[in-house]
Order: sequence, then structure tokens, then C-alpha cells
Amino acid sequence: MVNISVFLVMCILLIILPGPDTAIATKNTLTVSRKGGLQTIIGSCCGLLIHTCAAVIGLSAIIVKSAYIFAVLKYVGAVYLCYLGIKTLWTLRAIRTQSPVVQDEASIEHKYSQQSCFKQGFLTNVTNPKVAVFFLTFLPQFVDGNSGTFFPFLIMGLIYTTLTMLWFIFYVYLLDRISAFMKKPSTKAVIEGLTGAILIAFGIKLALEKAH
Repeated sequence: MVNISVFLVMCILLIILPGPDTAIATKNTLTVSRKGGLQTIIGSCCGLLIHTCAAVIGLSAIIVKSAYIFAVLKYVGAVYLCYLGIKTLWTLRAIRTQSPVVQDEASIEHKYSQQSCFKQGFLTNVTNPKVAVFFLTFLPQFVDGNSGTFFPFLIMGLIYTTLTMLWFIFYVYLLDRISAFMKKPSTKAVIEGLTGAILIAFGIKLALEKAH
């Protein structure tokens, strides 16, 4: 491995840049609980570990070179992001109606929604082929071409995953500390609306992404 300090700085900058994982973690932290946000983070990091393993054993190269495989993963990920976005906007509509029945249903849904937080984080990450492209193009820049790539790829992937988890744990705990303000009906409505729109936008952007 070379330029470790540059690698760490680049990782931090890329991790804090908002993306689908941030949107999902935000939504689940505010609508479910801190526990739901942490479960989402674990799911996302498990997805990163799979991408790390894929990069190490060369599957990322196959995905990038195969237009068919890339397209399948791309559209699966895009549909799932759009589904989550539409579901979020539908929840916002239910909140605005302020119907007691709807509120009871929402309470029941939130009670059991923690069971799917991990799945949401995992699927959002693992079905995003851009993560595979990122690992394949980013990691080799910090590997000495004259040596093997197996262990350097593995170490860098684990470092990136660990930094991602640390950042999102801090992010979720920060959201939880200010949850009193964030969970006000007016604030929550704005966040739900923005999150739903962002998820749909990410889904559309992913669907239009081309394999290179």
C-alpha cells in the first residue's frame, strides 16, 4: 500500500458525502429509533464487506465488464431505492392526514419496522453497482503494481468499511440527540418529503447510469 495518508483523507471525504446510505440511515433513525439507524448502518457495512470481497477475488471486474450483470444490479438497486422513496412519501401523506387510525397503523408499522432496517441498508448498498465500480477504480490507486493486490485490497476495504461505520454511528447518535426537534410534526414532514424525493432521485440516477 502507498500514500496511506492520502487514502485515509479521501476515504473520509467520500464517506461524509451524502448518498443513498445517508438517506436511509436518516429516515430510519428519525422514523424508527436510534436502534433502527444503527441496524441500517450494520446492513450498509455488510454490503460494503461483500463489495470488498468481490473486489479482492475479482468479481468487481466481471460486473464492470459485463453490461448485462451491471444492468441487472443497476435496475434492481434503482427499483428498490424508488420503492423506499415512494414508501417514505406515502408515510408523509399518512402523517399529514392526522387520522387516529392511520396514526395507530403507523405506530404498529414503526414497532416492527426495525426488523427491516438492516435489510434496507444492506440491499441499498449491495445492489448498487457504482460501489463495485468505486472499489475497482479507487483502491488500485493506492496499491504498488509490483506486489500482490489481495491483502492490500482486503485491508483497504476493511479500513473503508470501518471508517464508514464510525462516521454513521456518530451521525445516528447526533440525529438521536436532536431528535426532539427533528421529530416535531413540521420538521418531520419536511425531512420525510426531502428523504423520499432524494431516494427516488438516487434511484432514477442509478437507473440512468451507464457501464463504462
